Amino acid sequence: MRVLGIETSCDETGVAVYDDSQGLLSHELYSQVKLHADYGGVVPELASRDHVRKLIPLIDKALADANTLPQELDGVAFTQGPGLVGALLVGSSVGRSLAYAWNLPAVGVHHMEGHLLAPMLEANAPEFPFVALLVSGGHSMLVEVKGIGQYTVLGESIDDAAGEAFDKTAKLLGLDYPGGPLLAKLAEQGEAGHYQFPRPMTDRPGLDFSFSGLKTFAANTIRACDNAPQTHANIAYAFQEAVVDTLLIKCRRALKQTGLKRLVIAGGVSANTMLRTKLAELMKSLKGEVYYPNLAFCTDNGAMIAYAGLQRLKAGHTCELTAQAKPRWPLDSLEPV
Repeated sequence: MRVLGIETSCDETGVAVYDDSQGLLSHELYSQVKLHADYGGVVPELASRDHVRKLIPLIDKALADANTLPQELDGVAFTQGPGLVGALLVGSSVGRSLAYAWNLPAVGVHHMEGHLLAPMLEANAPEFPFVALLVSGGHSMLVEVKGIGQYTVLGESIDDAAGEAFDKTAKLLGLDYPGGPLLAKLAEQGEAGHYQFPRPMTDRPGLDFSFSGLKTFAANTIRACDNAPQTHANIAYAFQEAVVDTLLIKCRRALKQTGLKRLVIAGGVSANTMLRTKLAELMKSLKGEVYYPNLAFCTDNGAMIAYAGLQRLKAGHTCELTAQAKPRWPLDSLEPV
C-alpha cells in the first residue's frame, strides 16, 4: 500500500510518499521561515497564500522522486487539524481534490497523531504501549499510548506551549524568528548558576504544564539585566534548563503513574539537545528506553502524515470528500485502529 501525505497546518509545506513495504520513498519540505521573519512570527494569511503557491509543485516533485504515478497510489492523506484554519484549508482542499480526481480514498490525519507516530519512521521504532511527550510551538502534552488511536491525555499545557515560550523568550533576547533553536544555541555559551528560574507547576500534583509564568519571569529578568552578550547567554541557559527540568519532572511522574518503561518524544522541541541528553539519563536511571524521530521529522513534515494516513487507511478509516478542516481537534477523540 502506498500513500501520498500532505502537511499544511502552519508554516511548513510538507509532501511525502510512503509505502508500507518499501518505507519512505520521497520527502519534500518547504519552510516559510524567511517569509515570516520580518514579522517575528507566523502571519496566518501569508502562510495560507504561500501554501497555495508551493503545494502543487512539491506534490509533483515528491511523486517524481518516488517514481510513482497517481494510479499507483492507494490513498491521499492530508492534515485535517488542528492548526491554522486557512493553512489547513489549503492542504485539505488539495488533498480531497486529488483523491476525487484520481478516484482514491482520502484520509484526514490528526496533526499530533502524525507527530506521535513519527518515531515509527525509524528502523528502531518503539513498540506499544508507551508514554509520549509531544512538545512543539503549539502543543505540550503527555499521552499514554496503547495503540494507534488509543490515546489517554495525561496532561497538557493550560497556556503557552513549551515551543511558544522558547520563541517568545528568544524574541525578548533580541533573537531572530524562529527563536527557539537560536535560544538553544545561545544557551550553549551560557554558564550555570547565574540565574535561578522557577519550574512551574512541579510543586503540586498532576501532569499539566504552564509556561506563561516562566516567560514572564524571563521578561522581568531580561529587563533588569545589562545587555552584555554573556548575560543574555546565561539567561538563555537558565531558561532552557527550567523548561527541560519541568518536562523531565512531568515525564518521570507520567511513567510512574502508568507503570510504563518506554518514552517517546516528538514535535519541534524534541530536537533540543539538552532535553534529549537529560531524558536519556532519566530513562537509563529507570532502566527504560527513550525514542525520538529523526531530526528531519521533528518539525512539521509530510512523511509523518503519509505514515499515519497509511495506518488509518489499512484499518479502513477514510473521510468524506466534503470533510471540513478542524482547527481544534482533541487527540483523545480519535477512533482506535
